[in-house]
Amino acid sequence: MKLIAYDLGTGGVKASLFDDQMNTLSKSFVPYDTRYPAPCIHEQRPEDWWNGVVSSTKSLLNKSGADPREIGALALSGHSLVTVPIDQNGHTLTDSVPIWSDTRAGLEADEFFSRIREEDWYMTTGNGFPAPCYSLFKLMWMKKHQPDLFSRIHKVLGSKDYINFRLTGNCCMDPSYASGTGAWDLTARRMRSDFLEAAGIPAALFPEVIPSHAIVGRLLPDAARKTGLPESTLVACGGVDNACMALGAVGAADGKIYTSLGSSSWVPVNSRKPVLDFQKKPYVFSHIEDGMYTSAFSIFAGGSSFAWTKDVLCKDIHENVFDRMSEMARTVPIGSGGIFFNPSLAGGTSQDKSIHIRGAWVGLHLGTTREAMVRAAMEGICMNLKESILYLCEKTGKADEILFCGGGSRSSFWMQMFADVFHTKIIKTNIDQDAAAVGAAAIAAKAAGIWKDYQGIASLHRIECISVPDPERAARYEALQQTFVHISNVLADLGDYMSGHADK
Repeated sequence: MKLIAYDLGTGGVKASLFDDQMNTLSKSFVPYDTRYPAPCIHEQRPEDWWNGVVSSTKSLLNKSGADPREIGALALSGHSLVTVPIDQNGHTLTDSVPIWSDTRAGLEADEFFSRIREEDWYMTTGNGFPAPCYSLFKLMWMKKHQPDLFSRIHKVLGSKDYINFRLTGNCCMDPSYASGTGAWDLTARRMRSDFLEAAGIPAALFPEVIPSHAIVGRLLPDAARKTGLPESTLVACGGVDNACMALGAVGAADGKIYTSLGSSSWVPVNSRKPVLDFQKKPYVFSHIEDGMYTSAFSIFAGGSSFAWTKDVLCKDIHENVFDRMSEMARTVPIGSGGIFFNPSLAGGTSQDKSIHIRGAWVGLHLGTTREAMVRAAMEGICMNLKESILYLCEKTGKADEILFCGGGSRSSFWMQMFADVFHTKIIKTNIDQDAAAVGAAAIAAKAAGIWKDYQGIASLHRIECISVPDPERAARYEALQQTFVHISNVLADLGDYMSGHADK
């Protein structure tokens, strides 16, 4: 039996084919676009996700030469906090939908917290992203601004659950995705009726919650025809990207910290108790494994900020551009000649002083070089994530080593910089940017009965690179960290000012 895992990310969908020993046989990636019509509006088209799944599946089968009849099960990892409204006939009610980083529902969140104490809400849900990101408030926004659309909503689906619906015709979600709705009680494992009532959102709009490894159904004839897969293929419920990444990176081990350096950049920790703190607001998702939690901080635009830096500064480089950027940075001393970069290009997270913070290079002068700006971007992402590491280690104990995954982990120079900034040994394995896909594949394996549990994930990792911090460089970065934090706070204050005076 063979398995397919899909990693439905912010930048595109990655399909991976696995055999029953969890060896990767083939991969395929199909990108799609995100629209940013306003600073707080971030949208994608669900049809693009579906077309990406169809296209990547066909490519996977063609490249591998696998017999489709051997595909026994599939599962998806999907980016979180997405709100896809569908009608009674299963049609999407809008071409573009708000994705996880969309914060248009700020006033709706304020309205909700006039009825429900914000601390009580956070300590129940673990929803530490800026509140407007969560589906509950996005639905409140739809109800206020798109009443006709809202009146026709039959169900609201997340990203991977929408694809599951297109594949099987069945609506459901798992606890990991439910924990990002804004109405899920983490420990009681149910939707909170008082939160739904305060928001004015009927509970019936949300689909049934089933385990991640539970079978949603088999392929509809149309889905089978379009993907090239047999109708007998089992579709597991899957999980939210954070939880799938945690599963693929460090399994279900308690106290393990890892870093995902993708479009958004994450520092999560697995634990048997959620890490909850109303002041700092780490965001918490139910883990794929029952009774476990993934608590994390992130940069909304970590890898995306570096990609943006590439697009802005390195348009003239057409081959091996990221390698070239690492070489540029290598020529510049630590501290980038006094240049600092804050990577908050998609707004602030709960660890920032304000959600209105915006990204910036600070300290530019007439002698500033492209090389210094590139290095500053790399250092800024490191130092921003360092703040997350410091907090999570304070709560769960110091990490002797941190596993890195995601596209950015391919740069050995950057991994060494992270080791120096974090002052911690950094491990890169063969899983690399495939952690979410491995997690989804593990879910499919359990759904198909190949695996009884997730203990086998550790054996899939083979160490490819170890970066050990240099004491001298680590000390220099420690001194720079304070300046970075100060600049970030100033940028947050500036963002608040600009937000309040935007129309004046």
